[in-house]
Amino acid sequence: MSHRELTVLTHVALVTCVVEKGFGDSIAQAAREAGAQGATIYYARGTGVRERLGILSVAVEAEKEVVEVVAPTEMVDRIVRRMYLAGQLDTPGRGIVYVSPLEKAATYVPPEILRRLQAREERQ
Repeated sequence: MSHRELTVLTHVALVTCVVEKGFGDSIAQAAREAGAQGATIYYARGTGVRERLGILSVAVEAEKEVVEVVAPTEMVDRIVRRMYLAGQLDTPGRGIVYVSPLEKAATYVPPEILRRLQAREERQ
């Protein structure tokens, strides 16, 4: 059996954006343009007050798309901003974006990137 290394990332967060059905691809594209390496998109259905939202009486769709991105904490603000703007989340009923800190994540990281990260940590 070959020797396999586990690369654990620590300074990372999960950015989650819940939007109306049909907006997921543009949200994911905005995240990639902001520096995210990729995104996961899946469908969901909301429950609760669906018919009307607030005093503006804006109709809210029950079907949602959820876009999730795991990103370094230093990139999170930029990614959140781009996702927010792409999803037009400043419009009532459009959706929400939130960030969850991750204690650690494990994935394959190419050796050249690992060397750069290690050199950067040594300089700090």
